[in-house]
Amino acid sequence: MSPHIARPLGLDDILDLRAYERVRDEYRRRVVELKSRRRVGLGPVISLVFENPETVRFQIQEMARAERISTDEGIRDELEVYNRLLPGDGELSATLFIELTSEGELRNWLPRLVGIERAIGIELSSGEVAMSTPEETHAKALTRADVTPAVHYIRFALTPAQIDALAVGPAALVARHREYEARTPLEEPTRAELVGDLRGSAALEPLA
Repeated sequence: MSPHIARPLGLDDILDLRAYERVRDEYRRRVVELKSRRRVGLGPVISLVFENPETVRFQIQEMARAERISTDEGIRDELEVYNRLLPGDGELSATLFIELTSEGELRNWLPRLVGIERAIGIELSSGEVAMSTPEETHAKALTRADVTPAVHYIRFALTPAQIDALAVGPAALVARHREYEARTPLEEPTRAELVGDLRGSAALEPLA
């Protein structure tokens, strides 16, 4: 498990299949609303979803539902995988999606975007940019020299002063890659979510 994780999810955080079915519709609505504040488009083909305990728990619940995982051992395996997506103290964690819909786009973009996982930054009002680093476990499995995968798991480490600057804004998400330059201002609701992650105030809400 990643040493970054301050408080990983455990078995007690995950509902069994029957209990989850009873609350799933309302829970999905809540998570969709949450993700709308945590998803940022960046240029024509990239978007990021900043992960927190709630978004990660949702992924585990949905995977358990899809795969009909009902044993503690099976849920522990999913926890081991998905807990790596959680941010630690002073960190942000995000899933980066390269959103391509055709074979031609895949052949065009994926070779060009090798290294994109290290080329995303959070630009602060001071001009400082906190650059991304790949989540190590996933990076070892996914990295190739000639083509990049369509999904990356990345982190941003910010100092206390940078966190304060993000809180008051303005700030932007930027891509600084030789083949991909883009900039998206971070709206106040998104900045509030990210500052909550960085200051450790994100908490799970009861599911049932």
